[in-house]
Amino acid sequence: MCLIMLCQGCLDGTNLPPLEDARELVLLTRNTPTTYYFDGDRASGFDYALARQFAQKHNMKLRIKVAFSLPELFTMLENGDGHLAIAGLSKSTKRDIRFESSVPYLDQQALVVYKSGTLRPRALADLVARDLVVVAGSVHSEILRDLQTSLPQLSWREINAADSLEVMQLVSEEKAELAIVDSIEFDIQQRLFPRLVAALELGTATPVVWYLPKRQDNETALGMVNRFLEVAKQSGDIAHLKRLHLGQFEHASRLGSLTFQRKMRSKLPQWQSLIEQVASEYLMDWRLLAAMAYQESHWNPDARSHTGVRGMMMLTQATAGELGVDDRTDAGESLRGGARFFKNLLRRLPADIEEPDRTSMALAAYTVGMGHLEDARVLAEKSGRDPHLWPDVRAHLPQLQNPDIFPMTRFGFAEGAQAVTYVDNIRHYEGMLTLESLPTSRLSPPIHVDALLPEHLRGGPLPVL
Repeated sequence: MCLIMLCQGCLDGTNLPPLEDARELVLLTRNTPTTYYFDGDRASGFDYALARQFAQKHNMKLRIKVAFSLPELFTMLENGDGHLAIAGLSKSTKRDIRFESSVPYLDQQALVVYKSGTLRPRALADLVARDLVVVAGSVHSEILRDLQTSLPQLSWREINAADSLEVMQLVSEEKAELAIVDSIEFDIQQRLFPRLVAALELGTATPVVWYLPKRQDNETALGMVNRFLEVAKQSGDIAHLKRLHLGQFEHASRLGSLTFQRKMRSKLPQWQSLIEQVASEYLMDWRLLAAMAYQESHWNPDARSHTGVRGMMMLTQATAGELGVDDRTDAGESLRGGARFFKNLLRRLPADIEEPDRTSMALAAYTVGMGHLEDARVLAEKSGRDPHLWPDVRAHLPQLQNPDIFPMTRFGFAEGAQAVTYVDNIRHYEGMLTLESLPTSRLSPPIHVDALLPEHLRGGPLPVL
C-alpha cells in the first residue's frame, strides 16, 4: 500500500524543481529495446542505464515516465513533466528551437530498409511512388520534407509508434514496402526481422543527445548534463554500456538468424520449459542456456559429432563422467551437465572480470578450454590491451592458431577463431530470444520509480563515475 501511495503521489509532473536542486530525477523516455524496457522483471536498456548513472552521481532518486510516441515525449518535455528526455533522440534544428540539447554521446545514421526478395531502392529517386513508412515525429520526417525540394512527388506514411519496431514489422509483413529507421535500432532489431536489409543511407550521421526544456536559467542544468556525458565518454563508461546493451556480433549471419528464428517456432517450444527449469536450478538466464544448447546441437538431444561429443550440450564422454552425466542423450542430464560446467568456468575466472565480459569469457572457455583462454588473456596484456575486457581478449584468441605465436604460449595451439565465432553466435541467439519477448511485454508501467522498487525489480548495479 505504501509503494502504491508513493507512486500515485509522483503522478503530478508539474512544478518540478530545477534539475540542479532536484532530489529526484524525472526522466522522460520511450519503451524500446535500445532505450528502456523490462527484461523479465528487471528494468534494462542503454539509455536507462546511462540515466541511472547520472542520477546516482548526483544522489538523486530516479523516476521514469514513458511516452508512447515521439510527439507525446516532446509534448511532455515542453509541459515540464520531466527534467530530461533521454530516448535515443537525434539532434535536429527544429528540435533545438524548442529545447536545449546536450553534447552528443552517440551517432546514428538514417537507413532505408526493405525486405529481401522485393524491389531494392538503389537511389533516392527510387523512393518515389513506393509505400514508405516512418515513425511519426522522428527526424526522418524532417529529412524527407527536405528531400521533397528535389523530389516533389515523394510521399510517405507516418506511423504513431514508440520506435522503429512497428515500422520494421510492417515491412517484414509486406504491409509497407520501405521504412526509414536509425542504424542503432536497426542493428538491434534486425535480429527479429532477419529478412530486412539496409538499402540506402539518408544524409549524414546525426548526433544523439539528451534534451532539456527551454528555460532562461538552464545554464547550470545543461552544464551538469554535459559534464556527466563528457566524463562518461572519456572514462569508457559509455563504451562499456554500448557493449552491454547495443553490442553486435561479427560472425552472426542473416542466414543463421533466419534458421534460428524458424527453430524458435518449431523446436524450442518442445524444450523451453525444461531449459527454463534447469536454468533456474543453476541461477542462469534461460535464454543464455537455450542459446548455448542451440549452438551446440540445434536443440537435438540425439546429436553427435565425429569427435565423439553427444547430446543437447554436446559433451565429451570424459566431461560427462566428471559432471555426473550418465546418459548424454537425456536432454535434462545434458542440460544440467552443461550448465554445471559453465557455472564452474564462471567461478574459475578472476573475480575482477565483470559482466558482460565475464559471461563471454566463460563461453569461450566452454569451447576452447580455460588454459587457452588464459593464453589469450596473457597475449592481450602483453600487447597493452586489457585482459579483463572480452573485446580485447577476443582480438587475441585467433592468434592461438598462428604458428609464429602459439608455440610461445603455455597451452599451445587452439581453434581460437572458432571460439570467437562460438561466443558471437551464442550472444546473438540470446539477444534474439530477448527481443522475441519484447513485442508482447515491452509496455512497462507508465511510471517507474527506481529508488522505490525492491532491488530485484531495479536495474543491475552501476559503477559510480
